[in-house]
Amino acid sequence: MPRTPAFDRDDVVARALFWEKGWAGTSTRDLSDALDLRPGSLYAAFGSKEGLFRAALDRHAAEQAAALAAAEAAHGPLGALRALLEAAAWPAEGPARSCLLVKTLLETGAGRAPLSARAAELLAEAETRFAAVFARAQAAGEVAARHDPAALARRFQSDLTGLHALAERDAAGAAALAAELSAALDMHAR
Repeated sequence: MPRTPAFDRDDVVARALFWEKGWAGTSTRDLSDALDLRPGSLYAAFGSKEGLFRAALDRHAAEQAAALAAAEAAHGPLGALRALLEAAAWPAEGPARSCLLVKTLLETGAGRAPLSARAAELLAEAETRFAAVFARAQAAGEVAARHDPAALARRFQSDLTGLHALAERDAAGAAALAAELSAALDMHAR
């Protein structure tokens, strides 16, 4: 019978160094040292470094989906999108906290096809969620019926990604851009 791990799997995924060092810059030894686990324990729990990274991608996507749902419950459809823009303009302290999915696509490209494919899949799911938010905004009369929710979602995801990148180098500029992008959401009512 396999032994039960003496660590919290979710905690290990949350503390993995991929935000700080990326896929290629994070060695198994780095992970082992930072997480206070032997490489054998990591491999037993996740199968490989790639397995742990995939778990980190999935966790990030789930956190983003939950944040969107919570913001929509609190602020309505367009209010939720505004909240995401505001949050992106003020990244967390520490290592770069912009979208791990986009970072993965940029870093791995075709060289790590399974990871880049998973990141692309999760980004497509996020875009679908944004389209559903825009559709609910249409139903609520916040967005004119002539707009295509899928096209609005694609544009919003692109704007959000750019805002994350700007926030990494220019917080004041990112705050100003977030305000502009937030105001631009109102233009869809016409």
